[in-house]
Amino acid sequence: MPNATVIGAGLAGCEAAWQLATRGVHVVLIEMKPHSYTPAHHSEGFAELVCSNSLRSNQLTNAVGLLKEEMRQLGSLIMRAADATQVPAGGALAVDREKFSAYITKAVSEHPNITIERREVVDFPDAPVIIATGPLTSDALAEKIASLPGLQTLNFYDAAAPIVSGESLDMTKVFRQGRYGRGDDYLNCPMNKDEYDAFYNAILTAEKADVHGFDGTQVFEGCMPIEVMAARGEMVMAFGPMKPVGLTDPRTGREPYAVVQLRAENEAGTMYNLVGFQTRLKWGEQKRVFSMIPGLENAEFLRYGVMHRNTFLHSPGFLDANYQVISRPGVYFAGQMTGVEGYVESASSGMVAGISLARQLLGMEPVDFTNLTAIGALAHHVAGCTTDFQPMNANFGLIAPYEKRIRNKQERYGHIAARALNVIEALRSNPLACDFD
Repeated sequence: MPNATVIGAGLAGCEAAWQLATRGVHVVLIEMKPHSYTPAHHSEGFAELVCSNSLRSNQLTNAVGLLKEEMRQLGSLIMRAADATQVPAGGALAVDREKFSAYITKAVSEHPNITIERREVVDFPDAPVIIATGPLTSDALAEKIASLPGLQTLNFYDAAAPIVSGESLDMTKVFRQGRYGRGDDYLNCPMNKDEYDAFYNAILTAEKADVHGFDGTQVFEGCMPIEVMAARGEMVMAFGPMKPVGLTDPRTGREPYAVVQLRAENEAGTMYNLVGFQTRLKWGEQKRVFSMIPGLENAEFLRYGVMHRNTFLHSPGFLDANYQVISRPGVYFAGQMTGVEGYVESASSGMVAGISLARQLLGMEPVDFTNLTAIGALAHHVAGCTTDFQPMNANFGLIAPYEKRIRNKQERYGHIAARALNVIEALRSNPLACDFD
């Protein structure tokens, strides 16, 4: 039986280890917790979600929804865990983060082809290996990685939103409703204009926690701190996470001026996160300012928002479209450190790296998922981006355009998704091309 090492038991590392193990490769999965923790991690479990508990849209007409379905078809452990531990979130896929981690930890730990080692890796490992240590890689290993010939490391700053206790909410002000009548999976805290103006001014003047090296500009647009958003203009929040469209306040019968949405963190509904409220405000200021939100006046904050620096590789020219180091065959990277952004995207890179390394060790030809699929288009972008390389979510702009011109965007995306799933099915049904079953 061939052997391989996977370093890091986050979403990408666990997915990579699973893909290797299910193909008959013995895997040593090395995780530094509980001996050492990054600033964002707190649990001993694998695949710990450190920011939101949402894996975003589940719709095939959304690129990340298509990516999820492709991964389901390809036998993803991460998607199996997410589907098994989901909590209500409308058209999105959100999970009970503790059950999600526990599911993956149990599955990986019990697989007969996976051996777990709890220790920190400080030297650059030998092939065959997948390095999936994340954007918060330990200083010792990060230094070794950064010293690789021809490699440039980059960084941006990421933030998490606060979590509040469900029983501490004032339900005389908060109402349960989904946008445009689509279910009732979200709690909504409505604001009138005076409340919004006061809240906006409070955010602008609130004290921010010092984050070493952060100057307010190096943020990922898809996970922007609320205070950075507010600084861009008075109505930016109201057209962003606080948009009221599609909601009706049952107390007034009208659309609120603005709204803060809360999404369940767990199946029991005892914890809720403030959707879109990533922040680096000081903890005392978070308590003061966010308690101005109607319904949160006496909220118990179970976790305050935090910000941390994320490091990623300048992957174009360094990695190929299977996330393998071009100059070092048998050495792969996976996860957000490759420049993919998001939980699902991170897991997808682990899936591609795991499948690719397994096939390499088993003497099989590599698989190219092509840019006709979401999983392949993301990998090809990471390997071949020709402009300023920045963290990238799955999006339809990465996928090859549909052959026929279709003006309606949703219809066009539907055709692209159908084509992508046909490509995945063709790969799965051809044993010479792939080995997914």
